[in-house]
Amino acid sequence: MNIKTPLLIVIFSLFAFSSCVQNGSVSRTGNSAKSSTIQEEVKPIADDEIAIIEMENSEAFQPITIELYSNIAPKMVARFKELAREGFYNGVTFHRVNPSVIQAGDPNSKDKDPSNDGIGTSDKTDVPAEFSDLEYDRGIVGAARKGSDVNSQNSQFFITLKREPGFDKNYTVFGKVIAGMNNAKTIAGVARDGRERPLDDVVIKSITIKTKK
Repeated sequence: MNIKTPLLIVIFSLFAFSSCVQNGSVSRTGNSAKSSTIQEEVKPIADDEIAIIEMENSEAFQPITIELYSNIAPKMVARFKELAREGFYNGVTFHRVNPSVIQAGDPNSKDKDPSNDGIGTSDKTDVPAEFSDLEYDRGIVGAARKGSDVNSQNSQFFITLKREPGFDKNYTVFGKVIAGMNNAKTIAGVARDGRERPLDDVVIKSITIKTKK
């Protein structure tokens, strides 16, 4: 999951941003979409179910509510819902944060070794790319992937805090934040180290899939 030079290091990579994608990360450059079909002019239709992210430190971080687009990315939405219902996301952290994006979903972030954050996945098979021409605007939820393999989405996801044209047609869009963007902004602003890992863990308590009322 890769603008001004200072931001070239921001998005979800444990390695250099000269390549399109690194382990479980996104970059601002690359032509990855050229190797996969892109759905064009498909209007997103929100599922009847929403995802609610609740945080361990509820006093500091309020919930984030996401609508999901099965008509755009059915495989990634199905995986996200499956993992959420299994409790896979319980206890993972937002392991990479910056003013542009926050990223979570890596089971490695549950341990005490920060060096392995960003490269973990679930034990399920990877999900193929489901690219579309939906723009990466504020609040868009996208799927991170491993390396330059466009068909390696798995468990990690990210939320954009602002317009990110470099992600367009390069990363699978599978949802959008419909409530709690101020909380996402708060998470993006926490103190972080040189690799953009929060100095104090920002832990997801649970992601719950609920039917819309």
